Amino acid sequence: MKKEFIKVVISCVIVAGGLTSCKNSSSSKNVSRATGWKINAKEGGFQYNSDFKEQETAPGLVFIEGGTFTKGQVQDDVMKDWNNTPTSQHVQSFYMDETEVTNVMYLEYLDYLKSVYPPEDPRYVHIYTGALPDTLVWRNRLGFNETMTNNYLRHPAYAEYPVVGVNWIQATQFALWRTDRVNEVMLEREGYLSKDAKYKVISGEVEGGFSTEAYLNRPESVYNGQIDSMQGKQKTDSVSVFAKRSSGIILPEYRLPTETEWEYAAQAQIGNREYNNYRGRKKYPWKGDYTRSGQRVGRGDQLANFKQGKGDYGGIAGWSDDGADITAEVMSYKPNAFGLYDMAGNVAEWVADVYRPIVDDEVSDFNYYRGNVYMKSAIGKDGKATVIRDSIIYDTLPNGKIMAINLPGEIKMIPIGEEETFLRTNFSSSDNRGYRDGEPGSSRFYDRFNDEDGDGADRDNMYNSPVSKVQVDSTGGLIRAYDKSNNRTTLINDEARVFKGGSWRDRAYWLDPAQRRYMPQYMATDYIGFRCAMSRVGSKSKTKNKTPRSKKVR
Repeated sequence: MKKEFIKVVISCVIVAGGLTSCKNSSSSKNVSRATGWKINAKEGGFQYNSDFKEQETAPGLVFIEGGTFTKGQVQDDVMKDWNNTPTSQHVQSFYMDETEVTNVMYLEYLDYLKSVYPPEDPRYVHIYTGALPDTLVWRNRLGFNETMTNNYLRHPAYAEYPVVGVNWIQATQFALWRTDRVNEVMLEREGYLSKDAKYKVISGEVEGGFSTEAYLNRPESVYNGQIDSMQGKQKTDSVSVFAKRSSGIILPEYRLPTETEWEYAAQAQIGNREYNNYRGRKKYPWKGDYTRSGQRVGRGDQLANFKQGKGDYGGIAGWSDDGADITAEVMSYKPNAFGLYDMAGNVAEWVADVYRPIVDDEVSDFNYYRGNVYMKSAIGKDGKATVIRDSIIYDTLPNGKIMAINLPGEIKMIPIGEEETFLRTNFSSSDNRGYRDGEPGSSRFYDRFNDEDGDGADRDNMYNSPVSKVQVDSTGGLIRAYDKSNNRTTLINDEARVFKGGSWRDRAYWLDPAQRRYMPQYMATDYIGFRCAMSRVGSKSKTKNKTPRSKKVR
């Protein structure tokens, strides 16, 4: 009996010690290891979110744990075009849309723009129209496709089909809009904005929208200066309280994935892994060398929506048909090992990169991306970031489409200058799209002492692409001028963007994740859509990776 009593006492001491240890550990995170001062003290001082655990998975996204992989063509290069030759690359962890952006998702975007920036207002006339997809992409000189022209975007029968007719610029602007809408929800949930504050903008009760960057840099300017009336429960003693980046609430921006991220996610080699090696190379996002399922359940079914042959967009009706002639409803086919749908077939997808035939892995083999144009906030005379109000910046694209580059309430951005580039070793200019492959210094005929202008200087450019111009005349009309020069040698320039993956119009060859094509960023088609990605901040993995228990390392 005495022994049992001693055991109980010892157990209680151990438990109490553990609780004390936990309590000390918990409280120590609010004491600075640098100064010994309190963090988040009620009396004031340094305030920081010391309870942050990890980034929340934003709406529509799937977590993709990063790693090392072979980017580029690992199958035979049957086209012999020396494009995307294999290189070893490392990708940081990120998030990617589970499916392509659908018609109903894009219609929500259009509805918001139409409500907040009504096109009948002369100030906003090009905001809504500039975001509209080009529904005429469905037309064919010798085909009857008017049903899709009139119905594909808006009819509920196509609600969960991938949006098409969207150019690269429109896709990037959708991603920015989505960022702001999701962060509004986050701030409302945490009490920094009042309940349903976002709907007051749509109803017209409050003028001006919400911009994430404006909120972080000039919070008093958000909602056209009316943010004090939109404060939530965090407001104390009539003093407005704003979240900061250090609050851990603001999510990183939605964006187009880089080509490297997209290819890594499409390959999904995680499903082909054994210990720290990949078992061979995958030809498609799924296992095997065939486009039909080899599993007992569903054997023979097509695994993607693509063109199977001349005049064959889905097969004969009934069994073995891929279930679609044009695009298909998202999630119609099984996901890959990362849980991503339609990474082969359905529609090809825009990625962020500027196109160049060769990947320069000598400069970068970590998060490889060509397309960096570094910008900074424009600072006004008051020393604060400049917020755009009525001076909306529009751009007339080479095809005559007018689009808003900045929306009211956003921070004005300008290229970085000498202040940021002087005596740096990692970058020396704002625009790095042509670095080592297209800039003057990397051109074959480069002559640093040649100041000649005009047609004679065109030969000094590595990529001498056509330049079609659209000008606005004195009456506001557009003058369209085709480039009829015979000196042009390529279609590649800094506005040529990569798109990846096969589509309903493509043969199986293009289903290989390594294949890549390009198109001017202002053009749209009936077979290119997009999905969004988001960077991950913090740890590489969501859980501590361990060797699988079922496998023993010798």
